[in-house]
This record gives sequence, structure tokens and C-alpha cells, in this order.
Amino acid sequence: MTDPLQPLVDLPGVRDAADRARDALAAVHRHRANRRGWPTTAAEAAVRAARSSAAVDGGSTDIPVDGRVADPILAGALRIGQALDGDALRNLVGIWQRAPLQALARLHLLAAADLVPDERSLGRPRAEIGVSERLDLLAQTVLATAAPAPVVAAVVHGELLALRPFGTGDGLVARAASRLVTVASGLDPHALGVPEVFWLRRRQAYADAAAGFASGDPEGVGGWAILCCGALEDGAREATSIADSAAG
Repeated sequence: MTDPLQPLVDLPGVRDAADRARDALAAVHRHRANRRGWPTTAAEAAVRAARSSAAVDGGSTDIPVDGRVADPILAGALRIGQALDGDALRNLVGIWQRAPLQALARLHLLAAADLVPDERSLGRPRAEIGVSERLDLLAQTVLATAAPAPVVAAVVHGELLALRPFGTGDGLVARAASRLVTVASGLDPHALGVPEVFWLRRRQAYADAAAGFASGDPEGVGGWAILCCGALEDGAREATSIADSAAG
């Protein structure tokens, strides 16, 4: 049975980009600060990821001293950050590996708790025709594919941005789901990378590449996958800077 993502992996430059991302993340996990002190660096990575992801969607990056975050986008991103760290992350990984759609619903609940007027819509896909079907197909693909993890993360990220399955907080969910793929696959088991910083610095390129993926054109889909792998590679560099600071 043909792997559903094999045609994407075979596009020019995609496998090489995935290999570079894998190597960069493996190297940062070998950093001396991350051999035993990774919980500290992972916690810092989670905060940086949350602030950057919020800013990509127009949210604030300011975390008040008292911890009372007024901006609903940042608040959602920080809740996701907490769910992608420590014991909570292990629980979410388990859900993702068994039932990806349940994990996505959980991420949306965290992302959009302050964004929707009716809490009954939290975690529920939009009722428009085709949304649930495409989500089901995405979940089946995630569970069936043997494609390199950076490619799977790119597809999950791009499909959720294109589909906007919940109608609110979809960008936060898409970036968090991509991050979850990297952890669950063992690509970035301690969630040390911070690709969200890359996306924030290149917001227009991010939007353009996401549109290319949504078009379904092979060049656009391949370009998106390569850019996502580049974000993971850049995120490993951000992780290295965190580890360097922790090591003193």
C-alpha cells in the first residue's frame, strides 16, 4: 500500500531539508545543558514558542509580572505552552498517537477559551461541508504514514492553516499540532526547538508559503514542506541559544 505522503517526500529538495532539520534537532539534544537540564530549557522554549505564536496571529508578547494575561490570543498560546511541557506533554502525546482528532480538540479548547462567545463550540469543527471529512483524512494520514517526521509536521501544520477547522485560534492550533508531531515522533522528544520564532520573523513568507500549500500545486506544497523544515532547523538554533545561556 502506497504511503500517502511519499509523493511529497519525493519532491525536489524535500528529503534533504527534512534530514537537515532532523540533524539540527538531534544536535541540540546532545548539548551539555540538555543532557540532564532539559526540563529547564524546554520550559523556556515553551514560553518563547507561545509568545511568538501569539504574535504571528496579532497577539501580544507581554506577560505581566502578576501573570494575569489580558490578551486572549497570548493567553491561549500560553495555555498551549503549558500543555506542551512536562507531564502534560506526555499525556497529550499519548492522545495524539491514539486519536489525533481528540488532541486537536484539546488544543483548540486551550487556544480559544477566551476567543469564542459560546464554550460549546470549543473543540468542535465547523459544521461546513467537507471540514470533518478533511480532518478525518488528516488523522488517517498521520496514523498511516512512514514519512520523515519534519514532513508530517509540515503537512499537519499546512492542512490546519488551510482548512481552519475551528474558525478561531486555528493558527495557534496548527503551530501547536506541528510541535506535537515533532515530539510524538521522537524528532524533538523534549520540545526544545522553537520554530515559532522563525515564523514570526518571516510572517509574509509564512503566509505566502501556506497559501502555496493550500493551492495543492506540487511546487507550492513542496515549497511549504521545505520552508517548514527550515523553520525546524532555525528553531534548533534558537534552542541552542537557550542551552548556551543555561550552561553559562
